Amino acid sequence: MLAKPRRSPGVPGHCGGRPAGLYQGVAVLLDATICHGDTQAGLGSGRGLEPESDPKSVGAVPAPVCEAPEGPCQDPQSSREEGALADLAAYTAACLQEAGFVGTQATALTLSSAPEARGEPLEAQVYALVSQLLAQVPSLAEGRPRRAALRVLSALAREHAREVVRALLRSSLPPDRAAAELWPSLSRNQCVNGQVLVQLLWALKDQAGRELEALAATRALGEMLAVSGCVGATRGFYPQLLLLLVTQLHQLARGVRAPGSPKVWGPLQRGPPHSHASCAVEALKALLAGDGGRMVVTCMEQAGGWRRLVGAHSHLEGVLLLASAMVAHADHHLRGLFANLLPQLRSPDDAQRLTAMAFFAGLLQSRPTARLLREEVILERLRAWQGDPEPTVRWLGLLGLSHLALDRGKVRHGSRLLPALLGALGEGDARLVDAALGALGRLLRQPRAPVRLLSAQLGPRLPRLLDDARESVRASAVGLLGTLVRRGRGGLRVGLRGPLRKLVLQSVIPLLLRLQDPSRDAAESSEWTLARCDQALRWGLLEDTVTVAHYDSPEALSRICHCLAQRYPSHTPSFLSQTQGYLRSPQTPLRWAAAVLLGFLVHHTSPGRVNQDLLDSLLQDLGQLQSDPEPAVVAAAHASAQQVALLARAQAGPRRLSPGLLRLPLPLLGPGLWHPSRPPRPPPVYPTSPFQPRSVIGRWGCLGPSWT
Repeated sequence: MLAKPRRSPGVPGHCGGRPAGLYQGVAVLLDATICHGDTQAGLGSGRGLEPESDPKSVGAVPAPVCEAPEGPCQDPQSSREEGALADLAAYTAACLQEAGFVGTQATALTLSSAPEARGEPLEAQVYALVSQLLAQVPSLAEGRPRRAALRVLSALAREHAREVVRALLRSSLPPDRAAAELWPSLSRNQCVNGQVLVQLLWALKDQAGRELEALAATRALGEMLAVSGCVGATRGFYPQLLLLLVTQLHQLARGVRAPGSPKVWGPLQRGPPHSHASCAVEALKALLAGDGGRMVVTCMEQAGGWRRLVGAHSHLEGVLLLASAMVAHADHHLRGLFANLLPQLRSPDDAQRLTAMAFFAGLLQSRPTARLLREEVILERLRAWQGDPEPTVRWLGLLGLSHLALDRGKVRHGSRLLPALLGALGEGDARLVDAALGALGRLLRQPRAPVRLLSAQLGPRLPRLLDDARESVRASAVGLLGTLVRRGRGGLRVGLRGPLRKLVLQSVIPLLLRLQDPSRDAAESSEWTLARCDQALRWGLLEDTVTVAHYDSPEALSRICHCLAQRYPSHTPSFLSQTQGYLRSPQTPLRWAAAVLLGFLVHHTSPGRVNQDLLDSLLQDLGQLQSDPEPAVVAAAHASAQQVALLARAQAGPRRLSPGLLRLPLPLLGPGLWHPSRPPRPPPVYPTSPFQPRSVIGRWGCLGPSWT
């Protein structure tokens, strides 16, 4: 093995700051390295040429094969070559202490010819040479010597980008300071940054079973893309890189990792976050921000998109948010992104396929992008997703149909969209129902929307969704009803649209009770929908509706019940039956609200409108509430039971009363109330609501007594 030459004036390799001396010294060692390779090649000619390693291999330099059974497993040729390369790297590092820019360029030119020892590229030797140089960089002083070494390695990357990237990635496991400094240096070199980024892209694509290498490549991408101007080098493969980073986040969220792979780096003093997902997010942010997509990054932060992207159950929601933000603020890449994701829609890899599907559904919001495919092709693809056994695929298909409904030019396909959307209302997955309700709402907002058809189709489906156990479904269903009423208010005012009028009367009691819904979204949506119904049917109850929604006001609720009982007397038994069903609600605010609403409805009901069986049933259910654990519910049930007894005595004599009503204390009812010509029945009196009104905090700027 060659010893490191001493720096004497008589040695041609003396490095005295002059570029020529530096070049000659490196050349001497280079000639020695080549001579060693040629001599060993001549000595081994009798055995024949041994097969060379695969130049496409991305692993470390392969260990020599031990052909003899005895003795140590060591190839003399490999040992001498590695020793010569180590001496060459050490001598180069020593010379770089005083080298200038021209000297480092000459050194790089000389080193780049080292793999041509036999007249053909020897990639393994390049890999070993770069690794040896990286090992020498930490020994260099800060400032010009270290920068000179980084320039040498950057220049080597021009001819041997693949081997340089491989060596740097291996040095980044765990992170090496020299490698961390070299990535930004490579990024600033416009002659090599594109080649290096391509190699990192391929390293990410070829990550199966090698998560450590993928983590190092992701971190390197983030450091390179964070340098201003580097994103311009991704012009030819920007969509592929973006899709690859997002798909990698999906794989990480699903927990697809090699056995024994660590989830985070060891502690670092500098650089991006430690976790693999955080590194991928930072690289994605740098990719978007460096190409004029800063608003995309901001929108994602405000909507919680980055947090969703790294979540196991929310990744696809994050992809949809990213697609929406790009449609709004970075549409110059949408065509390339759309074209690159089409082949991935049939990928056997679940993470890749679902990520592409989410992007496909989200990009349909862009009309120019959606027109890249024929409308029939898009519709057939989305409808095919509806038959997939996986609920996630059906959900993405419904979202795609929802975005397709936004395009005014495609409203003529409403008859083809409706069967899939209406069928999804019966799904057990809340995401599917929410997506279908959202798509129907978007369809109703378009010109010439099929209001009459939807009113008839939603009549048997929508009322049960108003009482769905899932909060998001309740809020979406109530909002859809409000949109339907707003679009059909012209026909409702002149007495037309019989199906829609029937649907409104079926829903008014649930809407009134849902003003007390524990879900804020459902309560606010009910208030908005009741306001639309008041406007369409001209009830004149807008002020009372808002008052009941935000304050404890029995007077406003009484006026609402009086209007309903007087305007729709034939529907009064239905109103009472619907309210009765909420007396058994597991939610205490709804039980209380139902008891109070029932009392006012009974109070304003004219005698003879309700049959005796219904009154007996009401009295029985109110009696069961006497054992309710909430005292306010007990008091409300007691007051409402008195109203039921008053109505029963008003519309029938004592001999026709049921035994349950006859057992009520007569002094409370008054004997004069039995005759219809007597004064009206006294209104019910309820104690103050124990439930906090929505307007006490943060809405009207007032504080309740319990918040002072």
